[in-house]
Amino acid sequence: MSLTNLLTYVGLVAVFPGFVFTAVVGLLSSWFDRKLSARLQWRVGPPWYQSFADVAKLLGKETVVADGSAKLTFLGAPFVGFAAVVVVSTVLWMASIRPDGGFVGDLIVVLYLLYVPSLALIVGGSASRNPFAALGASREMKLMLAYEVGFLLSVFTLVVKNGGIVSLGGMVAYQQASGPMLSQGISCIIAFIVALIYVPAKLAVGPFDIPEAECELIAGPYTEYSGVPLAAFKLTKAMLVCVLPVFLITLFATTAWSPWAILWYVLILVFVALIKNTNPRLRIDQALRFFWGPVLVLSIVGIVLASLGL
Repeated sequence: MSLTNLLTYVGLVAVFPGFVFTAVVGLLSSWFDRKLSARLQWRVGPPWYQSFADVAKLLGKETVVADGSAKLTFLGAPFVGFAAVVVVSTVLWMASIRPDGGFVGDLIVVLYLLYVPSLALIVGGSASRNPFAALGASREMKLMLAYEVGFLLSVFTLVVKNGGIVSLGGMVAYQQASGPMLSQGISCIIAFIVALIYVPAKLAVGPFDIPEAECELIAGPYTEYSGVPLAAFKLTKAMLVCVLPVFLITLFATTAWSPWAILWYVLILVFVALIKNTNPRLRIDQALRFFWGPVLVLSIVGIVLASLGL
């Protein structure tokens, strides 16, 4: 690899459209969510820079490691999840900006990497040897196993519908030629509904904030975290607030790099905020029944209809 190509690759990952761009958009989106939630509750809400200030403050705090914890695993887990989100964001943005620049199967890679932040939270919380963190990690694992099945089926509903394309760039090109997937039949509409439910569950916000459950578990898997590792977790979650809507827009609405994508993005954020502020927290057994019941059935119906060409 030449020096020019190497510098270009580093720039894509580190600045645009990778880490810096996604982090800024994610932190602003987190502020938008907090501000909207505050207005719905008749509060003023934080200033626009609050999310940035929170991360900056954590970066300056001391990192404390509890006695008896698996130190290397405990400290390494947040950065593994963070690295996965950076790679996912780069692949997603590049699929929209340059559909011909991806690789076959990058959709599968993105799906795998989206597991990593949740797995990092599970491993990190378990490594802390705190009972609240361990219980939160257990809930995170059960919740992940519940919502991922329906989401995977909704994604592969699109693969069935588009004739077997498993490249993000290929899916963008297919939609540019044939129209958004959301307009291509009832199966795609069903898949979009299932995928939309996936977003608040993946972000672990109400009513799916079961792993943290502040009134029960203090902070769940985050209980023993402080300083830079906690900042890495918070930044990872903020970046997911950007990455997940962009993923849905790429799959269902042609491309995430267009003026219309901004409207789609805002609508998804509003949906997440409204769901969070109008529904009480579910118990873990209720969440499992919800995802393994109606959501799973809906996703199966969607993929069956797609196989029938509907």
